[in-house]
Amino acid sequence: MRIEVEVVYAMAQVQTVIGISLEEGATVEDALRASGMLEQHPELDPSSCRLGIWGRAAARSHVLKHLDRVEIYRPLVADPKQVRRSRAEGERKRRR
Repeated sequence: MRIEVEVVYAMAQVQTVIGISLEEGATVEDALRASGMLEQHPELDPSSCRLGIWGRAAARSHVLKHLDRVEIYRPLVADPKQVRRSRAEGERKRRR
């Protein structure tokens, strides 16, 4: 039996979505390799890119289900905590 999944990689301006068919029991890693996403986006490092399913982090060994959406996450450009601190500091200065 086969399952259908999507593999998604979103950059700042464009999103690449690839639908693939895999054998039942395929893993997140299998989907990443079978999608051809690594060839389309050579900047992706297959050993270190973070992956998830429908917005939740997932191990590469996680077994996929029919209609799962495998997401490839870009590295953060800024520390979210530092961004919030800076925004709050700016807000405090504006209030004065």
